[in-house]
Amino acid sequence: MGAQLRFEHFAINVADPVAVADWYCANLGMQVVRRGDPPGNMHFLADGNGTVVIEIYCNLPDQIPDYANMHPMLLHLAFDVEDAQAVHDRLVAAGATSASGGVTVNDAGDSMAMLRDPWGFCLQLCQRVEPMVR
Repeated sequence: MGAQLRFEHFAINVADPVAVADWYCANLGMQVVRRGDPPGNMHFLADGNGTVVIEIYCNLPDQIPDYANMHPMLLHLAFDVEDAQAVHDRLVAAGATSASGGVTVNDAGDSMAMLRDPWGFCLQLCQRVEPMVR
């Protein structure tokens, strides 16, 4: 088997990358690790651990998916949280909308919630009984 690949980033084409990046930094604890100039306004955002990076950019604006009308299970970013209800309520107060009617508990006992950021992209909160990775 060849060398192990290491995840670098996941990219999302959005209409207003500057506003999305600002909201993600202010409300999801992400930080800008690299940014680019117009017209793409690319922003690479690292999570609170500095281990996962997403790229928010605007390229081919006529091809931005209709995130607000996609089913949450089609595409979403999932975040590990300690208190799904508290984070859910805080994000709703900051402009997100609930896409799952609030926090639910799955068969494994995990507390989960689906929200949409102010631009319609789906975010999942995962309060796991057993972490996926350590």
